Amino acid sequence: MSEPETGAQAAGTMPSKEALADANASVKRLTDALARVILGQETLVDMVVTALLARGHVLFEGMPGLGKTQLVRGLAKLVGLEFRRVQFTPDLMPGDITGTHILVERDGKRAFEFQAGPIFSNLVLADEINRASPKTQSALLEAMQERCVTVLGETRTLPGPFFVLATQNPIELEGTYPLPEAQLDRFLFKLEVSGVGPEVMAEILRSRKRGELPELEQAVSREELWKLFDLVDAVYLPEAVAAYIARLVHATHPGGSAERVTRFVRYGSSPRGAISIATAARALAVMRGKPNVGFDEVKAVAPHALKHRIILDYAARLERFSPTDAVADAVQSVSELDRPLPTGVESAEAKG
Repeated sequence: MSEPETGAQAAGTMPSKEALADANASVKRLTDALARVILGQETLVDMVVTALLARGHVLFEGMPGLGKTQLVRGLAKLVGLEFRRVQFTPDLMPGDITGTHILVERDGKRAFEFQAGPIFSNLVLADEINRASPKTQSALLEAMQERCVTVLGETRTLPGPFFVLATQNPIELEGTYPLPEAQLDRFLFKLEVSGVGPEVMAEILRSRKRGELPELEQAVSREELWKLFDLVDAVYLPEAVAAYIARLVHATHPGGSAERVTRFVRYGSSPRGAISIATAARALAVMRGKPNVGFDEVKAVAPHALKHRIILDYAARLERFSPTDAVADAVQSVSELDRPLPTGVESAEAKG
């Protein structure tokens, strides 16, 4: 299914108050329902919906049993998209994901026919993605970026919308393969799924017999989803905010404005990180009923869009300096408005 072009996208105008109000109602239904799937994780739910509206892929990381798979299953039911789950294992082959040609007989004639793999779906759950070999992990690279799959030289377009929601165990666990940098860069967000407190745990025990999902009804129709996508595209990104995003991404590199980043970071975020921040910030603005992106939206999504795109130096482990620390330092070191002083005016430091 190709992406339809709807009103705001075709006209190139900012979202109206009426359109934002309708979007807010749709988003609230979705977030409220998703919050029933995974209890006590309000920020996680907001970021998952933000990534959905931004049409981005998400990597969830957390210990087994925290509800990562249930969250993705619940999301698929709530948005009414075709859903497939792939359990990644060490013996999984690339063709098990993309599909392969099989020999079939029709009308007495034999021929090879392409049998589509589970990647040909709207929402694909790559469960425990870091348990598969790097060769199999790489099968997702083209699909996640170009939304198509090439098998034996023939390229096939994936259905739209297309999302990969992957779960991974912490890399310290046995039997895991770290995802290559090129694949990590294709995820809009990396979200940590943490445990819950005793109060939420007690609520889970009271309301979830055998840990089953609650009864869910579709919260957003496919047509409403496309309208939300269109509305996100129409959100205005002010020049000052775009410049702030650029400075923020630059600050994740050695030699930028953050002193500890220069000491402990080997490589900072790619330009795709800046694009991801801008796209996600637009989606979050829609969720907040705003027609334009502000600095607050950028700061809210930046940690989730940047931390998996930062490669640390070996010394960072000794100092227990994490990618999350690097993003926090970068945000702190970059001012929202970087305006040069008027000609002939010196700062107090310069005069001193």
